[in-house]
Amino acid sequence: MTTAICPGSYDPVTKGHLDIIQRSAAIFDRVIVLVLINPAKTPTFTVEERVELLRRAVRDIPGLDQGRVEVDSSPGLLVDYAKAHGAKAAVKGLRAVTDFEYEFQQALINKKLYPDFETVFMSCNSHYMYLSSSMVKQIAAEGRDVREFIPASIYEDVMHRVYKPAK
Repeated sequence: MTTAICPGSYDPVTKGHLDIIQRSAAIFDRVIVLVLINPAKTPTFTVEERVELLRRAVRDIPGLDQGRVEVDSSPGLLVDYAKAHGAKAAVKGLRAVTDFEYEFQQALINKKLYPDFETVFMSCNSHYMYLSSSMVKQIAAEGRDVREFIPASIYEDVMHRVYKPAK
């Protein structure tokens, strides 16, 4: 059984993320959606909240065999988690050339640290090329409707956390 990891910060998970997860599940036997803790970022949601939001969002994916997709978190390096869980690949969605530059560097470092670990780059769906968690939060903070960008099951959580109406 081939296990792949879809790592990210998922703050919050978007429909673009779900597209990559669903497509990964069509290729690999088992997919672990991994919330990585990046000390360089200041997330809006806690790790536990992001894991819970992801679990709900993954359940929303139509036709997905739920037993093959897991959600977890890790404070350490992706390669250490991959070794411990028998994962052979990381799947990374790419939106633009700037994504590639960063992700390519990460892939090379991961390969150096764990030679049996591959990185698979997946082009994002053209509907989501512009989409990022940061953009979703920025739009939601202004009270605008972000249902088009995030799973329905987490909409209320996102709006409650980021929308601060003027007093």
